[in-house]
Amino acid sequence: MHLFLENVDVGDRINMLKFPAPRWHEEDGGRYIGTGDAVITKDPDSEWINVGAYRVMLVDRDKLAIFIDILHHGRIHMDKYLKRGKKCPIAISFGPPLALFMFAGMEVPYGVSELEYTGAVSGKKLKIFIGEETGLPIPADSEIAIEGYITGELVDEGPFGEFMGYYAGGRMKNPIIEVKRVYYRDNPILLGTSPGIPPYDYSYYRCPIRSAMIWDMLEELGVPNIKCVWVHEAGFGRALIIVSIKQTFAGHVTMVSHILATSPLTAYGGRYIIVVDEDIDPTDINQVLWALCTRSDPAKTINIIDTVVTTKLDPMAELRGNSYVSSRAIIYAVKPYERLIKDEFPKEV
Repeated sequence: MHLFLENVDVGDRINMLKFPAPRWHEEDGGRYIGTGDAVITKDPDSEWINVGAYRVMLVDRDKLAIFIDILHHGRIHMDKYLKRGKKCPIAISFGPPLALFMFAGMEVPYGVSELEYTGAVSGKKLKIFIGEETGLPIPADSEIAIEGYITGELVDEGPFGEFMGYYAGGRMKNPIIEVKRVYYRDNPILLGTSPGIPPYDYSYYRCPIRSAMIWDMLEELGVPNIKCVWVHEAGFGRALIIVSIKQTFAGHVTMVSHILATSPLTAYGGRYIIVVDEDIDPTDINQVLWALCTRSDPAKTINIIDTVVTTKLDPMAELRGNSYVSSRAIIYAVKPYERLIKDEFPKEV
């Protein structure tokens, strides 16, 4: 028997309020049981299982509220079901294996399951249990897990102190989850995270992981001579992306930066992309600022891209239709290519 099946509550025995879910920040709109979680959904048109890390608030004994942003894959699954007049099956692991939680909060490619992605990176196949209510795979090492359905009913949810450092988004109308089964260990330990102004408990580890994913994406797209990628913790692992390249052709910097300004991997919560030469270490902010101050001309080397999709949690976002957008700034802190190939740029001291 899997450890989290030591206790199974159904029907009248379900009481989500018995778990000591905290109010993480003083102005949060409720108690959040789901911060360090893994939310599992399935595409109704395929076998694609998605695992996301979405915030989940307690509502009642058998009801939860969930916020899934419009860009997230779990939202795509949910909307497909609801538009067809069907309830969306959902399972949530509160206190999942840490490796799964890490990748549940990353932009794993569309159509790829975080369960498989986590197993591939860690080299270990995750132990799962097939939920008796929804048939969804649930991590067997969960501390607490639930199964239920998103019905389309909405409830007040939020605000919540979010990863950008603000209570952005405020009080929203978000979907209710009807809880049908609850699994939990004896004396379960609830995994939680408390975001805010960086740094916070998970702000650093996402930096090397997302940097590696960005580097992989650029190479898969055929962009040559990427030397280093780094997303900075001060930008909550999203808003400040530094890339060093060996300039190989005119427009190389344009190719790299415009991909990063708008790609599905980097658009969410993005703000600044800085491209530097190969002699600059993107992880060293002093080197980056030196390159910025000596190899960029504000009148010529800053590009602005308007209307890039982002998140409602961005305090600078604007609503356009049914989604939120903001602009992106691209800064070319590189030696001008024409002077570089002619060896006309001054030598460093």
